[in-house]
Amino acid sequence: MRRVSELTHPGPAGVDPDAFRDALSRWASGVTVVTARGPEGRVGLTASAFSSLSLHPPLILVCIGHASSAHDVLCAAEGFAVHLLREDQQDVSNRFARSSEDKFAGLEVETGAFGAPLLDDVLARMVCERHDVFDGGDHSILVGRVLGAETHDATPLLYWRGGYRALTPG
Repeated sequence: MRRVSELTHPGPAGVDPDAFRDALSRWASGVTVVTARGPEGRVGLTASAFSSLSLHPPLILVCIGHASSAHDVLCAAEGFAVHLLREDQQDVSNRFARSSEDKFAGLEVETGAFGAPLLDDVLARMVCERHDVFDGGDHSILVGRVLGAETHDATPLLYWRGGYRALTPG
């Protein structure tokens, strides 16, 4: 545990990157796959930095790392889809987290609005129109206006302290 004095008297350079990463790992989050169609085809990536933003209008945000091969397509697309994964979809999360030629190979995929690939049988999926994109350090903050949403009853896939977790009845 870090000493309280590090919080009450922070250094001029800011938080140590390892301490920052360690603190953030204590935040449990759901796991999403974000997809879009670009000029050269379909793209998708796994993202845990996702949040609701506004109810009126219905806005969400997802943070896309600048280093991601899907960054430019997702940030430029007129629209995109966000898929909330089920507890048993670690393989889907891993597939979209890695670099590969065709992340969609062998998956059931429909085409949604804006040509966004829609993954089948997920906890929830939303089709969004790009509302805005903001700078967020080494990420871009992609804000989408939700145009359509569907849900299914299941347990969510969670990510906490560097690994997948399950909800336990409590």
